[in-house]
Amino acid sequence: MKNNKPDKKGRKKNFVKLPVYPGGSAYFKRFIYDNLIYPEEALEKGIEGSVYVSYTVDDRGVVIDARITRGLGYGCDEEALRLIRLLRYEKVKNRGIIVKSNMRARIDFHLKNKNTAGLRVTYQPKQPDKLTGNVKKKERTDVKYHYTISLPPSEDHDDRS
Repeated sequence: MKNNKPDKKGRKKNFVKLPVYPGGSAYFKRFIYDNLIYPEEALEKGIEGSVYVSYTVDDRGVVIDARITRGLGYGCDEEALRLIRLLRYEKVKNRGIIVKSNMRARIDFHLKNKNTAGLRVTYQPKQPDKLTGNVKKKERTDVKYHYTISLPPSEDHDDRS
């Protein structure tokens, strides 16, 4: 609970300090983005959306309780809880008082390139002749070429005879 009433000099007083994620919300979002592992079941079924999580952080900055308030299923809820439990907030000193803070977060699950099909082709130049070990002067064996071809989504056609 914060009390932000101004004192006699017009300054706001904060009596209770809340835990803050190191680096702020930008680092929080980056942590989630870097550590999110899309659940296999959700990937196979093309599930996208957001999972809302409520959790409690103690005065040491440790998440001690996490629960789903609105989930997606297909493994997304479990992944969101795993990510939240990995979080470590900055320690908070409140004049010897142990304070637990309730927090909320939204974890987004979005598939990349969901409307395109891709084809990946790898080309590698010829290897040296096993018998002679000779390679033509212009051929290089340490080079690989990769091509990714994105195809537009196929439209469903109604084939009526």
